[in-house]
Amino acid sequence: MKLHLTTAENNNLITAYSDSYIEINKQRYGQNLIVMPQTIVLDWHAENVSSLENNHFQEIIKLKPEVVLLGTGKTHLFLHPKNHQILTEHGIALECMTTAAACRTYNILMSEGRLVAAALIL
Repeated sequence: MKLHLTTAENNNLITAYSDSYIEINKQRYGQNLIVMPQTIVLDWHAENVSSLENNHFQEIIKLKPEVVLLGTGKTHLFLHPKNHQILTEHGIALECMTTAAACRTYNILMSEGRLVAAALIL
């Protein structure tokens, strides 16, 4: 699905997504990743939602976002609080949603100037 926001003022904009890729600034990536307005982390070692634990969020903590949007794939899933407790300890909110919803929400929050991270699982 193509997204319609056309400018991101030199920030990372999610321009399209599907079940097999995420497109950021018109460049396609076929792996799970983390995107923030000024950063893309391509070596996020999350295999799937059920494997996520506190250590998977260490890279995100270093980036110091206000909120993390966890894209859980096609299905909306929630993490047990113990699996993301480290984010709470650092004052970082976590919102779980489908990856499609996380892509759309990321673009909105990023365009508002929010320091948002989208941790996206295909």
